[in-house]
Amino acid sequence: MISNLLYVALGGGLGAVARYSFGGFVDRLGGSLFPYGTMTVNVLGSFAMGLLVVWLSTKGQINETVRLLFGVGLLGGFTTFSSFSLDAMNLLKQGHFSTFILYVGGSVIVSLLAIAAGLYLGRQIWGL
Repeated sequence: MISNLLYVALGGGLGAVARYSFGGFVDRLGGSLFPYGTMTVNVLGSFAMGLLVVWLSTKGQINETVRLLFGVGLLGGFTTFSSFSLDAMNLLKQGHFSTFILYVGGSVIVSLLAIAAGLYLGRQIWGL
């Protein structure tokens, strides 16, 4: 049990550092009030989760260590629902209603499309 927690903690730490670094980089490129960084990491994380789910299913018996390290830890630390929620509320509080709608709707729809794309691509790669 303790080793499982270590896998989740290691993956989560790496995911959080990746989110902070990559999300900040994307935000600096975007240069506007729209939270591009948070949206980008959530979409990429959804896509990666789709790939991971398919890859793990090709192994027959799911490797719990890999699932905990990458699925729960790394991707859990990389994607940021709490940051998404804060960004959305800040947009709403500042009166940017159309940007709020675009951000919330876009994040949910594009993330769902991204996980579907990851599942599809994973099935193509691993022949399922």
